[in-house]
Amino acid sequence: MKKLILLIVVVFTISSFTKKEITWVAIGDSITYLNDHPDETGNRITKGYMTGVVEKLPNIDFTNQGHNGWTSGNIAGEIEKLGLTKADVYSVFFGTNDWWQGRPIGRVSDYLNNTGNNTLYGSYRIIIDKLRSLNPAAAIILITPMQRVDFVYIADLKNNAYGSYKDKNGQSLAQFAEAIITIAKVEDFKIVDLYNKSGITLNNMVKYKRLKDPQTGAYKNYPYPTFIDIPFNPETDEYPYPPDAADMTFDGLHPSDKGYAVITKMLVKVMKKY
Repeated sequence: MKKLILLIVVVFTISSFTKKEITWVAIGDSITYLNDHPDETGNRITKGYMTGVVEKLPNIDFTNQGHNGWTSGNIAGEIEKLGLTKADVYSVFFGTNDWWQGRPIGRVSDYLNNTGNNTLYGSYRIIIDKLRSLNPAAAIILITPMQRVDFVYIADLKNNAYGSYKDKNGQSLAQFAEAIITIAKVEDFKIVDLYNKSGITLNNMVKYKRLKDPQTGAYKNYPYPTFIDIPFNPETDEYPYPPDAADMTFDGLHPSDKGYAVITKMLVKVMKKY
């Protein structure tokens, strides 16, 4: 009898300290996608935020549903073709491409009334409805876009964009972040607010941008915001972000290891409770 009681106590103790296995589907754009494709960064990163999270919380198993260059509208439009599976946790991380591509934010009524895939609010409703159909009990985490400075793609210098220091199509990136925060409040979802609370700002995205001095033609390292008005010619200029220019990002948009570590820390704070 004593042996049986001891066995029950041991089993109970072990089970008490055994973390439940959690499945996580991370849905997003290139910032999510690059977690599994560091070679596409010129190996400027070693791991993304999902790998970082599971290193801290090894009971979590993730699926990467990141798609290069996609907006929330792209995801909503292809939602039935993505092979999304039932999971315990879903994270949804969009906004930066929606902003750059000039998609309308819309109004919260677009979300509440399910008006379709014409605005950010409407796209999020489609995405979230799909996730709920897969698992009504799942935890859903919304992640706001990061701030960004001038982006130049390391593999194609002609693929470049100015930063969130000015509006695109009459909308600020901050407004996209606020819309995602609003959805989280409406639904009582957890929010990881990278735009406002990560400490990743325009001032620490990169240490400098290496550009030709318009007066002399000699290359100089220009910090933010000095580089904003210095021209960059993708046809003739060198890549403006050498490895040692990296700070929170390695290219003005995509996180460096340092930036991914910040995202990881914020997500771990939320996900360790599951």
